[in-house]
Amino acid sequence: MKLIGKEAMKDVDARLIKDMGFPETVLIENAGRAVAEEACAFLGGAARKRIVLLCGKGNNGGDGLAALRFLSRFGASCSLILTAEPEQMGKAAQAELVMTEGFAFPRFVWEKEPQKALAAARQADLLLDGLVGTSFHGSLREPILSFVRALKELTVPVLAIDLPSGVDADTGKAALALKADLTVTMVAPKPGLYLYPGALYAGAVKVHTIGTPKQVEEEAKSTMTLLDDAFVAPLLPHRPKNAHKGTNGRIALVAGSRGYIGAAELVSKAAVRAGGGLVTVYTEQAAWEPLAIKSTEVMVKTFDPLDVEASVQELLSSDVVAIGPGLGKAPETVRFVRSLVQQLPMPLVIDADGLNALAGEDALLLRLPNKILTPHPGEMARLLGIPTADVLDDPIQCARLGAKRWNAIVVLKCAPTLIALPNGELFVNSTGNEGMATGGSGDVLTGTVAGLLGQVHTASAAALSGVYVHGLAGDLAKGEGTVGMKAGDLLDKLPSAIQKVLRHA
Repeated sequence: MKLIGKEAMKDVDARLIKDMGFPETVLIENAGRAVAEEACAFLGGAARKRIVLLCGKGNNGGDGLAALRFLSRFGASCSLILTAEPEQMGKAAQAELVMTEGFAFPRFVWEKEPQKALAAARQADLLLDGLVGTSFHGSLREPILSFVRALKELTVPVLAIDLPSGVDADTGKAALALKADLTVTMVAPKPGLYLYPGALYAGAVKVHTIGTPKQVEEEAKSTMTLLDDAFVAPLLPHRPKNAHKGTNGRIALVAGSRGYIGAAELVSKAAVRAGGGLVTVYTEQAAWEPLAIKSTEVMVKTFDPLDVEASVQELLSSDVVAIGPGLGKAPETVRFVRSLVQQLPMPLVIDADGLNALAGEDALLLRLPNKILTPHPGEMARLLGIPTADVLDDPIQCARLGAKRWNAIVVLKCAPTLIALPNGELFVNSTGNEGMATGGSGDVLTGTVAGLLGQVHTASAAALSGVYVHGLAGDLAKGEGTVGMKAGDLLDKLPSAIQKVLRHA
């Protein structure tokens, strides 16, 4: 599903109104109807429910005013709180305000009667947040700033129109915002609803097309896509009945060292659970015996970091090689990784200590022909040579920068996980949860991507589908709670996650 930001949304609105003949009032009415219907569903019906609109001066407030009229006809007791005098409102919002006069809704102006306004809001069953819309940027200003501060003290549920007031539609940044339980967004989802901290304020997100042609969304100027079942299903492998282990991918994993055999175990089991046909782990001699004892579905072999040529010959029969989990940072290991990756022609998945070994080696990374990099923010910072705080402040820009600089697919493991392609496209994952913030989750992701890469035709398909089903496995595991979730729980849910997505194919 395409994510549409501020500028692209302005273009969409202009095209609908100027080129396609949609009157602005029709778009507002359709948006209002969508909000009203979702409010009814949220409340279990509108009859005798007290609903208060928090009304800004722009079209966001206009959508809310239209919704209020519908809700009144559905049986709700409605009122509104204005943050501007009627003459200060935009033309479309003014017109909607005029249309409410026949309903005789109780009306309060925040700056003139704040106590009465707050009393009305406090007694509501639902607040409609129509204060600011998608064009908002920066920080809230008065009078809305003090209004939102006061509203944050209430415990009344909030339905946000388009996005929560105070959240940037492009970045999700929010200095102060009104937290919603449900966000109803029009035409297409906005990036800020899925990026943090905006996602914390959005609650559940419902997208309504409000009667607009699908081609408008498809042709919108956007290079960001939200991953969902429908998008990912065609990317997953479809196994023929006459498949055998050789046709399902020969996956090699260079992983593990003394004290870090768990990483090698998790990455190998994930490759198997993702459908890899023949999985082999290459680990250092000291880790071989304990890892071999724990590994029944995979082969376990050793590598000598001082004999790169022998490892190259071993790995040449593989379809995919994943390098890094639990390798350690010993100088001989760093030299081994740098030499090894230059001699392997097959697709590579590079993670953890594999990435650490390549930090500062931009030219080497660029030369590698077909690679997926899976850094967390700290590893990404080392690769880019910048502070981790900079990666966390603008993960989208950093992911895109890395993908372009190294001509690589970059899977930036943050919340949410971002996948950047060298051509500038960026994908935002919609699966996963806080329970996955535990040691080993990244190893499971690397194995999942590697296992899929042995079965699908492109590295991008493996990266996108791998990230999505990995997060979905976490969501399935969430049924037993997020506290205490462990990486091994994801392994058990991976086949179910893949099957769930394939049902949409």
